Amino acid sequence: MAGPDLIQQQLSRQFIESQQKLKEAEAAKGAERQKLMGEHMKMMHEAMNKMQTMKPKAGITMQEHEDWINEHQKLMDRVMGQMMEEHHMLMNSGDKHKH
Repeated sequence: MAGPDLIQQQLSRQFIESQQKLKEAEAAKGAERQKLMGEHMKMMHEAMNKMQTMKPKAGITMQEHEDWINEHQKLMDRVMGQMMEEHHMLMNSGDKHKH
């Protein structure tokens, strides 16, 4: 079983950083929170762009291809999870302003 390729490993590290940025944003208030949320959004946008252009390398076995696809799916799940967290934070901050 093949492990994640180099780009997948880089993205995995970036998702750890972006998750930390999201946690910092959640703890922050006002302008600082907006700044951190903007940075997180940028990180997610860059990750999505990378993931859309990723392809398994040529000449790999069917098993390596399946492993690559499985790893890619895990990364996509992480992106979606963080984007949903971000969305909930944005929705909750909007609710506070309505009261």
